[in-house]
Amino acid sequence: MKLVLFDCDGTLVDSAGVIHRCMARTFAEAGIAEIDEAQTRSIIGLSLDHAIARLLKCDLDANVAALAQRYKDHFILLRGEPDFAEPVFPGIPELVVELAHRDDIVIGMVTGKSRRGVRKVLEMHGLSEYFTVVRTADDCPSKPHPAMVLEACAEMGFDPTEALVVGDAIYDMEMARAAGALAVGVSWGYHTPEALRATGAHHVLDVPADLLTLLEKSELLDA
Repeated sequence: MKLVLFDCDGTLVDSAGVIHRCMARTFAEAGIAEIDEAQTRSIIGLSLDHAIARLLKCDLDANVAALAQRYKDHFILLRGEPDFAEPVFPGIPELVVELAHRDDIVIGMVTGKSRRGVRKVLEMHGLSEYFTVVRTADDCPSKPHPAMVLEACAEMGFDPTEALVVGDAIYDMEMARAAGALAVGVSWGYHTPEALRATGAHHVLDVPADLLTLLEKSELLDA
């Protein structure tokens, strides 16, 4: 049995555009200098307060907390706009369904998104029924702290060595390594394969279906 723990933004769904729009509106409202999308992409995966603090190069404080709340307010408004989109990456729904029908796999999620955000994404794409365990920014310290992985494993009765963390960010790889899980990067997200390997990825997938191939090669799962 294996526990496959997916990241969300940049791994399951392409949300960089909407995250950047929301961050730009939040900063503009606060009179903070404009950031470009590359800067936003670099912090996707972190919990919101940590992401904002990193962009501003400051400590977590009351100002960061206030900005994080305004970001959430703007995100709710963005969801109501006609051009709002958090599309799944090609091949992801098929991969999730395929894994869900296997007796040797349990599917979970470890994400810097909020619980509300995860629920909305899974409902939007009809994937809610497939994720047995979820840990979010509302539950655990920000990545790369290993708590999300360790708690998900404990809840489902897995040793961390029986878990795979599948993510697009260096924070996912660092979290997986810290937890003792297999770190599986994806090339279609927001950090480069080179960066993922440099921060501990055991494997990097080129397309979602590559995960099925990896799971069939048991010798590759012995990190």
